[in-house]
Amino acid sequence: MTTLSFEDDGVDVVYEGTEFRMEKDLIEEATEKNYDDVTDHEVLQLVEPNPALSGEPRRIGDIVN
Repeated sequence: MTTLSFEDDGVDVVYEGTEFRMEKDLIEEATEKNYDDVTDHEVLQLVEPNPALSGEPRRIGDIVN
């Protein structure tokens, strides 16, 4: 199971027991979008090869505000 914790400047991730941080700039570069417009599903897809996506995607801008 992957856990994502969103903040204004990046995302704290726990993936298969490993904790790491994805900085805002890295996410923007990988998605070619403004950080606030990236969705939680897109971040999960950056972390996991084939994630089980459920529910509606939520914009980071909506999550952190």
